[in-house]
Amino acid sequence: MEQIEEPGELLTRVAAIDVAKDTGMVCTRVPHESRAGRKVQKVWNVAARYDEIVALADHLRCLGIERVVLESTADYWRIWFYLLEAAGLQVWLINARDVKNVPGRPKTDKLDSVWLCKLNERGMVRPSFVPPQDIRDLRALTRLRAVLVTEGSRHRQRIEKILEDALLKVSAVLSDLFGHSGRRMLEALVAGQRSPAVLAGLADHRVHASNRELIAALTGRFRDVHATEIGILLELIDTLQAKVERLDEEITALIDALPGAAPVCTGCGLIGGVHAPGCDNDGELVLSLVQRLDEITGVGVTCARVIIAELGLDVAAQFPTPAHAAAWAKLIPLANQSGATTRPGRAGKGNRWLRAVLGAAAMATAQTKGTFLGERYRRIRRRRGKKKAMIAIARNILQIAYLLISDPGLRFQDLGADYFDTLGLKRQSHNKIRDLERLNPGMRVALVPIAASTT
Repeated sequence: MEQIEEPGELLTRVAAIDVAKDTGMVCTRVPHESRAGRKVQKVWNVAARYDEIVALADHLRCLGIERVVLESTADYWRIWFYLLEAAGLQVWLINARDVKNVPGRPKTDKLDSVWLCKLNERGMVRPSFVPPQDIRDLRALTRLRAVLVTEGSRHRQRIEKILEDALLKVSAVLSDLFGHSGRRMLEALVAGQRSPAVLAGLADHRVHASNRELIAALTGRFRDVHATEIGILLELIDTLQAKVERLDEEITALIDALPGAAPVCTGCGLIGGVHAPGCDNDGELVLSLVQRLDEITGVGVTCARVIIAELGLDVAAQFPTPAHAAAWAKLIPLANQSGATTRPGRAGKGNRWLRAVLGAAAMATAQTKGTFLGERYRRIRRRRGKKKAMIAIARNILQIAYLLISDPGLRFQDLGADYFDTLGLKRQSHNKIRDLERLNPGMRVALVPIAASTT
């Protein structure tokens, strides 16, 4: 048995703030001036206003506060965190579920702030990831872009529903209702054209459906109210698309301004995608961080930008290993053990913006042939199912991105779909026997020496 002596407290001067929308309950605990081992605790209410919080930051600095903790209540914590951090204080944002008070005690803002302060004093809290200002700005734009894209998808689905109400089955014969052919038909319907033959003639020659099938799908009861609805929705879709394109330009400019995202030559250290005279790596292509992330199977430029915005560039300082980053994104199932029983726990919700793009990248990876990640997805899907395979591939993509962000000279190299065939003979035999037993339920495969089988 190992005996470990843990200190009663780790910090001597601490503060905590229980955040609400309009106010914050502040608690400070500092050593008593004359009585050794005693603490002076003060709790008071501070308005969530710029001047009030700046004055609070000055007061906390005068007290010599070593660390301030905030409870992440909605978005109300932002003004407290940003201003206290700008004042030079060490501020930790903590998750409310990690600091719940003891059950059975009263639930008040004052008691909550005291509880947070005591946990802070004894080092029993862990901070949440809050990126620096430049990454926060980038994250704001990428998240706004995702919202606008989602809104555009909702409007497109609404148009398809309106066509169904008008008894038109256009989406059944066109693979893309909002492609060149579908858009011309929709605009003609809004303009007042009702002839199925004329509408069918607007289809591109590359459309697989025949003219007869198009006429049948465009025959219905399209009325003026449908034209009004679709016309308004098409205008909204065009407006949103223009805003998305503008955001793409802004996001590109912000990423190019980040010091760790620009292309850097690993030989001469020159930034900008070029080599210095006499560089040993002269002739090699120098890629930016977005381009290096784009090389990952299933990851596109949009996904790469979101990964940078959500993880930041100083990933090694925030997450010691790629596994820590995957655990933060809730892509690793938690252990659930009780006695001798161990069950796999849920992975959790995690960062929904990051998980959304990683899920889309995993879906794209699943469709690839001849790639390591695509083959890995199919192998896991056969054993564990589609959902677990998607989570596993998303985790692999995130871990690869972590390594690429932390090392500017690293490039993604696909191992190939035949990587698993190059493993040891014993493992190959085990995998093939397992596949045979899966195809033959109730049967067991055994390897018997040739000499023994002939006797």
